[in-house]
Amino acid sequence: MQGKLAIKLAELRLTNPTILAAGILGMTSLSLKRVAEAGAGAVVTKSVGLKPRIGYANPTVAQVDCGILNAIGLPNPGIEYFKKEIQEAKTIGCPIIVSVYGFSAEEFVKVAKKAVEAGADALELNVSCPHVEKTGCEIGQDPNLLEEIVKAVKKEGNKPVFVKLTPNVASIAESAKAAEKGGADAITAINTVRAMAINVETAQPILGNKFGGLSGSAIKPIALRCVYEIYREVKVPIIGCGGISDWQDAVEFMLAGATAVQIGTAIAFKGLGVFQSVNEGIEDYLKTKGYRSVKEIVGLSH
Repeated sequence: MQGKLAIKLAELRLTNPTILAAGILGMTSLSLKRVAEAGAGAVVTKSVGLKPRIGYANPTVAQVDCGILNAIGLPNPGIEYFKKEIQEAKTIGCPIIVSVYGFSAEEFVKVAKKAVEAGADALELNVSCPHVEKTGCEIGQDPNLLEEIVKAVKKEGNKPVFVKLTPNVASIAESAKAAEKGGADAITAINTVRAMAINVETAQPILGNKFGGLSGSAIKPIALRCVYEIYREVKVPIIGCGGISDWQDAVEFMLAGATAVQIGTAIAFKGLGVFQSVNEGIEDYLKTKGYRSVKEIVGLSH
């Protein structure tokens, strides 16, 4: 789909505003191609670091009434191996955003440089994984460190840098302003919400890591509020993420201030057809309301 749904996100041109969220089907070039063919306007890879990482012991995923809990622990083959997947994915026909993480500003820079060399169209800095020690939340919760990392990555590269923020802070708007000050080209909001579940028969936490991140419909109101708050404080585009499963959800995020939306957990329940369904719904909404472009509804609730 083009025309009314086409958007510009930093330097990226997308045929529609739907994006595959990080961590979902983003480990191989083949899976990224499947998502692109299903109608996504862009794709985000699984988060990748400087060195291979095994992740946590099972159970790493648990379904709860209101969504999905996961504590996978950032398993990945390391950027050197993953460069091949990025290179092979360059033919999928939509922008490839590589999600990167690190345990220091230096690591973020090294991974980012290798990802760009391999062909990444943009980078998404994962500073907000809620269940990995010494990375993730600790970085995302410190505005000064966040600004430092974004600034370091921007200084070394020439590709758009998006920053995925954690909701587990007192003020996500302050985090967004720190990222923008560091040079971020866009803000992704939000990552999963810190949570857990306990088995009443064994009296033990269900996840192997005890704590994990909650995704799915339960966090949509939280994510929506975060996008609304961020929109009032920054001028860079916002990518809404969290509990989006249909076109109404997507439109809500756009009205709150999101230029684009990421879809993740909904794929587990609705399959890859969710991208086409959301796009068709947005297009029908625009036609019914008399809007010429999806850009006209961004931030309309303000």
